[in-house]
Amino acid sequence: MSFSIVVDHVSFGWPDGTMVLDGLDAAFPAGRTGLIGANGSGKSTLLKIIAGELTPGSGSVSVAGEVGYLPQNVPLEGSRTVSDLLEISGKRAALHAVESGDVAEEHFTAIGDDWDVEERARAELDRLGLGHVGLDRTVATLSGGEAVMVALAAQILKRPAVLLLDEPTNNLDLDARRRLYAAVSAYPGVLVVVSHDRALLDLVDQVAELRDAAVRLYGGNLSDYEEQVAAEQEAAERTVRTAEGEVRRQQRELIEARTKLDRRNRTARKAFENKKVPKIVAGGLTMKAQVSAGKHRALHQERLAAARGRLTEAELAVRDDAEIRVELPGTAVPAGRTLLTLPLDRPDRPDRPDRPDGPDGTPGRDGLKALDRLDVRGPERIALLGPNGSGKTTLLRRIVEHGAHVPVGYLPQRLDVLDDALSVVDNVRAVAPAASVNDVRARLARFLFRGTRADQPVGTLSGGERFRAALAALLSADPPPQLLLLDEPTNNLDMSSVRQLSQALAAYRGALVVASHDVPFLETLGITRWLRQDRDEGLAES
Repeated sequence: MSFSIVVDHVSFGWPDGTMVLDGLDAAFPAGRTGLIGANGSGKSTLLKIIAGELTPGSGSVSVAGEVGYLPQNVPLEGSRTVSDLLEISGKRAALHAVESGDVAEEHFTAIGDDWDVEERARAELDRLGLGHVGLDRTVATLSGGEAVMVALAAQILKRPAVLLLDEPTNNLDLDARRRLYAAVSAYPGVLVVVSHDRALLDLVDQVAELRDAAVRLYGGNLSDYEEQVAAEQEAAERTVRTAEGEVRRQQRELIEARTKLDRRNRTARKAFENKKVPKIVAGGLTMKAQVSAGKHRALHQERLAAARGRLTEAELAVRDDAEIRVELPGTAVPAGRTLLTLPLDRPDRPDRPDRPDGPDGTPGRDGLKALDRLDVRGPERIALLGPNGSGKTTLLRRIVEHGAHVPVGYLPQRLDVLDDALSVVDNVRAVAPAASVNDVRARLARFLFRGTRADQPVGTLSGGERFRAALAALLSADPPPQLLLLDEPTNNLDMSSVRQLSQALAAYRGALVVASHDVPFLETLGITRWLRQDRDEGLAES
C-alpha cells in the first residue's frame, strides 16, 4: 500500500510542558480516512501539524501534494468578507480593475488563468446551499454553519491534493450536512476527516484510530471498524477469563503445596514425639520434606507469577475507555412554574402571501404555530431547530440578556465563556468562589480532568476538552442553574461523551432549551416541545 501522508516519530508539546504527541508514527493511504479517538488524544493537533499550522518539536511529516485544511473553529472576527474567506479577493479586485479599463501588468499576473473565479465561487457556494450568501458579505454576519460551509467551499476551489477536515459537521443543519456528505463522497483527492458524525464516518474507506499515543488503521468505514473492535474485545475478554482461571489454578496449587509441607512437618514432629523414630531420623525427614516442598513452592510461585503476567497482558488488550460522569446539581423546579417570558418580534413580510393558519387560528406555516412570545415552564425540555443562519444562537443570547425568573446556565456554541489564560481549576473557581479547591478538583475529576490535567491552561485544550471544562464550570456555578441553555452541545464530543451527556441531561430536573441539529441526540433527552426558528418567519411550535 502506498501512503500519501507519512508521520515519522513526531512529538509535540505545549509551552507549559504538556505533551500531546510523543514519538508518533502514522501513515495515511489514498482515499478517504476517518481519524477518530478520544477527546484530547491529539487528533486536531495532528491535523494542524500535517497542514503546517504547527511545528513539531521533533520528527517529520511528508505529504504528497498541496494540503488544504478546514479547522474546527473558523475565524469569524473583524471585517473579513466571504471573498476573503474564499481567498479570492485579490483576483476579484484585479478582475474588476481590468473590467474598468486598467490594463496594468500586475492585474493580469494576479488573475493568471482564473478569469471565471467569481462564477466558480458562486457556483460552489450555491452547490453547498449558500446561494443567498454574497461574496462581499462580512464573515461576522454568518452563522457558525454558514462559515463552515464557506470555508469548505474555499478549500474545494483550491483543489488541494490532500484535504484535512476537522469536525466539519459542527453547527451544520441537516440540509448542509447532506451537502457536505455529497462533497466528501465526490472529492477526488486524499481526504482525512476528524469527526464524531456517524453518517460522515460511514462514507470513509478506512478508519485510523489515535489511541494510546499510536495510530492504527482499520479497513472499511465506521460500522466496519466497530465490528472489528467488538470482535477484538470479545477475544480479549475471553483471554482475560482464561488467564484469570489460570491464576486461580496456580493459587490453589501453591496453597496445596504449602499444605503438603505443613502436613509432612507435623508427621515428622509427631513421629519424634511418640519415640517412633530417633531424633536424627526425624530431623532428616523434616529436612527432606522442607527441601522437596520448597522446590515445589518455588515452582508454583514461578508459575503463579507467569500466570499473573499473562493476565496483566490480557487486561491491557481490553479497552477501558474513560467517560465523563456528569452529575447535575439539584435543580428541581415545580411543574408548571413560569421560568421565562420573552416577547418575540414576528418578522414583517408584506411581500409574502399568508400561509394557512395554525390549528388555533394563529397565522402559521406548514402546520406550525407561530409564536409572539416564548414561555418556558418547569421542567420543560425544549428542542430548538432551524437552518443555519436562522437565528437560534441569537434567540438563546436574547434569553440570557432578557433574564429569567431563575438562575440560568448558558453554554454557547463557540465555548467562549472560559478564560484561556487560566487553568481549568481557576476557571471553575471563578464561578464557584465558595467551593474549596479540593471540592473543585473532585468535580473536575468527573469530567476527566485529574491531577495535572486540571492545572492545564484552557487555551491548550482540544475542542472536546474545552467543552468538558465549560460544562464543568456551568454545572458548578453558584447558584446552580435551573434553566439550561445549550447551543450545539455535541460539537467536538467523542461518541462516549455524547452518550454520557445525554444520560446526564435526561436526569436533569430543571428546564432545558437545546439548540441542535443532532436529532438522535435530542430524542434521548425526553423533549416535550419542538420549536423551529426560521430566518424569515420567526419562531414557531410544532
